[in-house]
Amino acid sequence: MNKITKIGVSALCGSLASVVAANAGSLDVTGGATATYTQLSYGETGNPLGMDTGLTFKGSGEMDNGGTVTLTIGHTDQNGYDASSIAYAAPGLGTFTYDEGGGTGLDRIDDMMPTAWEEVNGTGVGMGLSTVAGAGGGSDIEWAVSEDMLPDGLSLHLAYSPKADGKKAKDKAGGGAASGGVDGAGYDIVLQHSGLMDGMNVFAGYSTISQGQDAQNHDGDRTQYTVGATYALGMVTVGYQWQQDNLNQLGAATSYYENEAFGLSFNVNDDLSISYGIHKSERHMSDASVTNELDAESFQLAYSMGGASIKIAETEVDNANYISTTAGDREGTTVALSLAF
Repeated sequence: MNKITKIGVSALCGSLASVVAANAGSLDVTGGATATYTQLSYGETGNPLGMDTGLTFKGSGEMDNGGTVTLTIGHTDQNGYDASSIAYAAPGLGTFTYDEGGGTGLDRIDDMMPTAWEEVNGTGVGMGLSTVAGAGGGSDIEWAVSEDMLPDGLSLHLAYSPKADGKKAKDKAGGGAASGGVDGAGYDIVLQHSGLMDGMNVFAGYSTISQGQDAQNHDGDRTQYTVGATYALGMVTVGYQWQQDNLNQLGAATSYYENEAFGLSFNVNDDLSISYGIHKSERHMSDASVTNELDAESFQLAYSMGGASIKIAETEVDNANYISTTAGDREGTTVALSLAF
C-alpha cells in the first residue's frame, strides 16, 4: 500500500531519551477498505452488505547507537484502535517488540496454510474453530532473534507474557484479575526454516501458560504445540499443519483440541489466484464422554487490478462450534471488493 501522508515527529522516541538519543523520525499512514456481500445458508442473514475499513499508523526513529524504534497502531473494521506495538531493533541482537494486538509468539503461526484470500475460518461463516495462540495471542514481549546469530534460513521468535490471559491494559494500569484459570506467565517459542529446500518453509511452535485451580478445575498448565510445512513449486503452493491445545480441564469439560489443516493454492498469473483449504478439529472431553469433530473447507478466488481486488469465498462447515447436529451444518458465500491506498 502506498503512503498517503508523512509527518515529521521528532518526539516519537522522546520517552527513550534517558536511554539513548533518537533522531527525528516519520509517521506514515496507510489504509484500505473492503465492501462485502455475504449470503449464509443458516440462521438469518439480514442485510448481506458489509464494510471493513482500516488504517495503519507506523512511525519510526533512529537512535545514535544505530538501533531503530518503530511504533505501529492499527485501526480496523470501523472500530477503535485494536492493535498496537512498539519495536526496538537492536544492532546484532534482533528486534524486541511489545505487542498488544496478537500475531506474535505462537499466534504468528496459528494458520500457515496457503490461501488466495483468507483463512478457512475467516470468511464470514461462523464455525467456532479453536486454534492455538499461546502467550502471543494477547499482550506480550517478543524477541525476534537476529539472523546473524542463527544459521542461514532459520528464524527464532521468543515471546513472554507476565499474565497470559489475553487482556490489554492502558499505561499506568494493570489487567486486573486473571481469567480462564491463568495464574502466571506464558512462554512461546517459534522456529521457522526456509533453507532446507528451495520453496519449502518448515515451522514449529510451543507454548506453556501457567494455570491454577479454578471453576474449570484445571489440572496443570496449558500447553500448545504446532508443526507444519509449506512447499511452493512454480505456481503451486501446498501446505500441511498439525496442532494440539491442551487445556487440562477436569470433569465434563474440554481436555484438548487436536487440529489438522491442508491448503493448496494456484497462481494462475500475476493477478489471478485460487485456493482450496480444509480444517479438521477434534474436541476431546476430559471425562471421555464425547469427541466431536469439526470439519471445514473453503474454496477461494482472488483477482487484483492494481489497487483494487475482487475476492470470492465459498465455505462449508460440518459440526460448527463442535455441535454434532444439523444446527452445526453451515454454508456461506462471501464476495468482497477491496481497495488499498
